[in-house]
Amino acid sequence: MSILFAFGMGYTSKALANKLAKNKWQIFGTSQTDEGAARIQALGFNGKVFEKTNPNDVPDEAHWLISIPPNLNGCPVFKKFASRADSASSITYLSTTGVYGNLNGGWAFEWTKVNPLRQRSFNRVTAELQWRKTKSSSTIVRLPGIYGVSRNAFSKLRDGSAYRIDKPEQIFSRIYIDDLVTGLQSLLESRRFGGVVHFTDDKPAPQEEVIAYSASLLGVSIPPLQPYNEANLSPMAREFYSESKRVSNARAKAILGWKPQFASFHDGMSDILQKESGLD
Repeated sequence: MSILFAFGMGYTSKALANKLAKNKWQIFGTSQTDEGAARIQALGFNGKVFEKTNPNDVPDEAHWLISIPPNLNGCPVFKKFASRADSASSITYLSTTGVYGNLNGGWAFEWTKVNPLRQRSFNRVTAELQWRKTKSSSTIVRLPGIYGVSRNAFSKLRDGSAYRIDKPEQIFSRIYIDDLVTGLQSLLESRRFGGVVHFTDDKPAPQEEVIAYSASLLGVSIPPLQPYNEANLSPMAREFYSESKRVSNARAKAILGWKPQFASFHDGMSDILQKESGLD
């Protein structure tokens, strides 16, 4: 039986765990609290509290999926569990395309030089290096923005908090959670481990286009464009808009035979609305 040990059972890890469990994988997942571990147990998985988990509690030959955010010292999982890295069948570290910094709309490939502009991105680079030096076959998955059911523009459009920023040449890449899950599954099942890989859709686009299209799907008014320099953005939102890049998925397609089912946000948002309507 294949084993997934998810350090951090968040949005992505939970979606992947649900998919793998259907294929008879044994799933372990950590949370920061007893309550969180209990919720993991309620899903039918083995829930553990991160701080209470010892290295020897991690089964031999498990596939490690690491999504716990780094700190100034790098990856908390590395600090506590690196001594057991050789026992892992694979180590997959979920990082961010933020490590490339601002490319002024240019393309980021897996070999593009990292140029982090924010402390969070510096921390990611530190964590990536820790795992790559510890186990050469570690795979670094650099992710763009992730969206899906319960994580999309519709809720903000419904409550009136959505906005569109007018910043020429601003462009982002993104990935629908369903496609990310199939990408991670293909990585684990192919056993083509090592290096850096991107999972992203085929059509990078400005965020304001996503909001406008989502509004049209809902049949609500499209929020007006606000000039970037005049917009009342939070510090985190302003950081988000300080970077512009397109992220290539060519390597994932070439080495894994993977391709996104939802090639653009048009496909993804339409699918989400259909799924969310079915939940009503």
